[in-house]
Amino acid sequence: MSRAGLKCPEANRQPSVCRVYDTACSTPKQAARLHLLYNSTVSETTTIRLDRVLAQLRLYEHPLLNFSARSKGNGVEIIIQFKDASVPVHTYYFDLHPRDLDHPQFEWSFQRQLYDALHDYFVEMFIRTPQDRAARRQKEL
Repeated sequence: MSRAGLKCPEANRQPSVCRVYDTACSTPKQAARLHLLYNSTVSETTTIRLDRVLAQLRLYEHPLLNFSARSKGNGVEIIIQFKDASVPVHTYYFDLHPRDLDHPQFEWSFQRQLYDALHDYFVEMFIRTPQDRAARRQKEL
């Protein structure tokens, strides 16, 4: 059972072993029931993962940024927004993959990923850098 959310292509076949999920499906009806059960478990797992991330995000407070998250496939998408909406700054998104969300050291890896994302986000906010010298010369700045 490794392909979450996929309907077994063999569910309509005669009794056999489902090669997609390596599970014995004696009838097409049993195969359909098995895959329905599996898919509901996947969505439950996704909810648990999202709840875990939201619990972690509640531990962080920043004077300039708001943090939120939403489910994305089997993982979670983190959303970082600048609090002052009058400043034209983009919203930053990054994904947490299931392997990271299920890792025993999730809290530590989450913090590392969050801090890496914050670094990237703040660097992307630069309006001008020394690397823009040629463009500034053209504009006579």
